[in-house]
Amino acid sequence: MQSEEVRNARESSWYATTNYGLAVLQYEHVAKLLKSPKLIQGSAKWPAHNGVHSGLFFDWWTKNLLVLEGEDHHRIRRLLNPAFSPRMVKGLRPRFQALANELIDAFIDKGECDVITDFAEPYATRVLTILLGIDESEWPTIARLASTVGLALGVTFKQDLVKVESAVAELYEYAEALIRDRQSNPGDDFMSKLVLANRDGDSLTDEELRNAVVLLIFGGMDTTRNQIGLAFQSFMRYPEQWDLLAERPDLGGKAVEEVMRTNPTVTWVTREAVETFEHNGLVIEKGTTVHLFTQTSGTDPQAFPNPELDLLGEHPPHYGFGGGVHHCLGHFIARADMSEALPLIASRITNMRLNGQDEWMPDSGNTGPIKLPIAFDRR
Repeated sequence: MQSEEVRNARESSWYATTNYGLAVLQYEHVAKLLKSPKLIQGSAKWPAHNGVHSGLFFDWWTKNLLVLEGEDHHRIRRLLNPAFSPRMVKGLRPRFQALANELIDAFIDKGECDVITDFAEPYATRVLTILLGIDESEWPTIARLASTVGLALGVTFKQDLVKVESAVAELYEYAEALIRDRQSNPGDDFMSKLVLANRDGDSLTDEELRNAVVLLIFGGMDTTRNQIGLAFQSFMRYPEQWDLLAERPDLGGKAVEEVMRTNPTVTWVTREAVETFEHNGLVIEKGTTVHLFTQTSGTDPQAFPNPELDLLGEHPPHYGFGGGVHHCLGHFIARADMSEALPLIASRITNMRLNGQDEWMPDSGNTGPIKLPIAFDRR
């Protein structure tokens, strides 16, 4: 996504044709097409494209909020929204800070760590257990299951199907037990708000609730872990920005936005044309797969004259959380937990550098480090 070839293509045209569909590269056109009612979420057919037409994963994937359209999507989203409110998240910030410091304390004296195993994965997963009211000691199981479901989004999906199905089955059990517990013992927590979701006499079915909880576990862990890993990569490239963040913890929110603009885990979002239409001189036929390149558009010099990561820069909004009706429902949570974690780490370590062999997910729609060993100095 960051190759010279892609940058050159963006410079010469707003789109490129690929073996996988149309790639939209420039910010102006990504912004317009993300909000177009002529495009729907294109991931619904992902299992079918991989020869998977039934089974647990197929049933969950084709019925969850990520791929639903129209009235079902609006109704479920409307009912889930209150649980994801900024007020709900604000009350959890001190807990996020305590968790970040606990994890940093465990490795700071060594002068080295693996960003993913020592911080990003336990932090992202334990934030989820806090939200859902799962015992925090369960986090390794939750992380394993969420990572396994994540294999379904990779090019090896078909060969990983048995593992993926097994993980979905276990997550169903987790979700159903949580739902039963909160139905019997509601509190003022996030999970209770999900279970009690009810507006204008409308409510979620148990299946819709279960699917939403599984999506939250999968989406909340996988993407946040990857994005924190990418944040470390970014700040190793821009050490002066890391030092600025240490001096100015109030820039935590800006740090999240800048990393997600320049180095997002979701490098493109997929849509499908529901009718034939023209956009900027190009006829897009009904059924065309359209990939909106969030990363490439986020550093488009036509929209960002100074596209490098800059915590003090003023930029148009990025689309790292998607956009339009499919804008990420959990963005308040992701923004809150990352904006607490990054300034805390910056305030405690400096001079980060690679310390051994790093390992990365395949470069596809979702990316991030699997291993990122670093050495650092104590600040």
